[in-house]
Amino acid sequence: MQSAVDRVMEAYTLMVTLTPDEQKVTRQRLERHLAAMDADEKALAVEGLRYLRGRDRVSRRRKRARPDDGQLSPEGAPDRRKKVG
Repeated sequence: MQSAVDRVMEAYTLMVTLTPDEQKVTRQRLERHLAAMDADEKALAVEGLRYLRGRDRVSRRRKRARPDDGQLSPEGAPDRRKKVG
């Protein structure tokens, strides 16, 4: 579990500026939250970030672009190639 906590704290401190005291308190909260879970390190890390960022946070997904003619490339992105003819 400790490596998951380290990974979460490393990522979270890149997103949020914390003082050393805030880091200590945040790490303790995170350790308490993850201690009750039985999962692999990756799942713990994902849950840890979710916990620190807040469950009610709206995910920031990109809306799918819709070109005027409605054609999409195979990858789902708008087809920006010029039409011939």
